[in-house]
Parts: sequence; C-alpha cells; structure tokens
Amino acid sequence: AAVAGEEVAVEGGPPDHSYSLSSGTTSEELLRKLNEQRDIIALLEVKMKEMKGSIRRLRLAEAQLREEIREKDRLLHAASAGTRKRHGL
Repeated sequence: AAVAGEEVAVEGGPPDHSYSLSSGTTSEELLRKLNEQRDIIALLEVKMKEMKGSIRRLRLAEAQLREEIREKDRLLHAASAGTRKRHGL
C-alpha cells in the first residue's frame, strides 16, 4: 500500500487528459481524483433521479392530454353525427 505523498506508477491514457494518470501520480493525488469522481457520480445520480421524475410527470401529463383529446374527439363525433341526422345527411 502506498503512503500519502509516495509516488505510485499507474498506466493510463495520454497524461493531458483530466482523468488519466501519469506514471508519477502520488497516492494523495489518486485519492483526490477518486473523491472528485465520487462527487461527480453522486451529482449525476441526483440529476438522473430528477430526470426520471420529470419523465414520469411528462408521461402522466401526456396520458392526461391524450385522454382529453379522446374525449373531445368523441364529443365532436357525437355532435357531428347529431347535426347530420337533423339535416338528413
């Protein structure tokens, strides 16, 4: 196990990428990067839950609007059928 401040060799992608690690990364830097990634994951989980809630609300609203449209279509159809009967069509 690496002691804080001791360099740890880690192979990764290009060193300029924010998530890659150079071969001289210290355990302290590794811990900091790990904590940053955990924070990002936690924020993404919260956002995902918010989005799921929004999707659920949108689906309910869509279902209600579709039901309203069906009801109005039914009323229009009934009204137009009544008009045709009165005019002998």
